[in-house]
Amino acid sequence: MAFQRALVFDFGTRKIGIAAANRLAGTVTPLRTLPAQAGRPEWHQVAAIVAEWQPEVLVVGLPRNTDGTDSNMTAAARDFAAELARRTHLPTAEIDERYTSMEAEDVLRQQRRSGARTRRVRPGDIDLMAARLMAETWLRS
Repeated sequence: MAFQRALVFDFGTRKIGIAAANRLAGTVTPLRTLPAQAGRPEWHQVAAIVAEWQPEVLVVGLPRNTDGTDSNMTAAARDFAAELARRTHLPTAEIDERYTSMEAEDVLRQQRRSGARTRRVRPGDIDLMAARLMAETWLRS
């Protein structure tokens, strides 16, 4: 049986974007960007989001090089996923996040240029949009 509800994490060493995805409803909800220190968030904040959204699986974006090989951040993202699983007792999955941050930045800047977005793009916005884009990919998989 496929998972219906997921929390998707755009892992970074300073910020972690989080989005919720629901296959049954076909929806993606950008939630928030958590600050992190060396890739470690305030775990109580993660626990609160997990308790509120009650996902069945936690999906972590794996940063990869353009040729698909592991990047210098891939191991850190896998460590983050393992810690998520250990702390939440939920299964984790990985998703390729190549180009999502660039795509997120492009989407946000286009929204700004078109007037759909009135405030300027901040770095946390990019992480949140990247998590949303990964969640949309997860829905389609």
